Amino acid sequence: MFTELFWAYLVAITLLTITPGVDTLLVMRNTGRGGLKDGCVTSVGICSGLFIHATLSALGISILLVETAWAFSALKWAGACYLIWLGIVSLRQALMKGEKTPEAKSAVIKRNVSIAASFREGLLSNVLNPKTALFYMALLPQFVDPAGNAFQQSLILAGVHFMLAMIWQCGLAWVVVRFKGLGVSVRLKRALNATTGGFFVAMGAKLAST
Repeated sequence: MFTELFWAYLVAITLLTITPGVDTLLVMRNTGRGGLKDGCVTSVGICSGLFIHATLSALGISILLVETAWAFSALKWAGACYLIWLGIVSLRQALMKGEKTPEAKSAVIKRNVSIAASFREGLLSNVLNPKTALFYMALLPQFVDPAGNAFQQSLILAGVHFMLAMIWQCGLAWVVVRFKGLGVSVRLKRALNATTGGFFVAMGAKLAST
């Protein structure tokens, strides 16, 4: 039974993974900021959050969270504020003047962007996303065999999602690095930061007003 459910889950989770969203933009933004390592570590943080959602779903806490209006509202507002903050950071980068040389800029990036910061940004982006919580609450149980161990199956399914998302997001990070290596103008970089920042702010505002 679980094998049949697994293949159905694989199709569903693959389609979900390749659908562009906040996580995808965050990986691309951080890759442009700090290179392939920054993007991949951000992806690790995002995908690690999946195990938290899977654990909460298996324990039934996600259902309690959705049924409790104040708890879900708190999660929604925390996620909205975090998205808006990410958007403001990107917009500030778009408005920055006095572009340094590639060598100097790389040195600043290596000194200022830590692995812990990249991981934390990815993890918070995923954990504070109520849409991810709703997905794991509503969809994940549909692919769990009631006759088996629900907690173990949930972690296995989250592990599959982890691997697919890592492959997809790290692949996107590699593409961003390749295009960046071809030489991207300062104006285009600012335009990309402005677009990403505007999207994050708009998503945060929409989430807060929903």
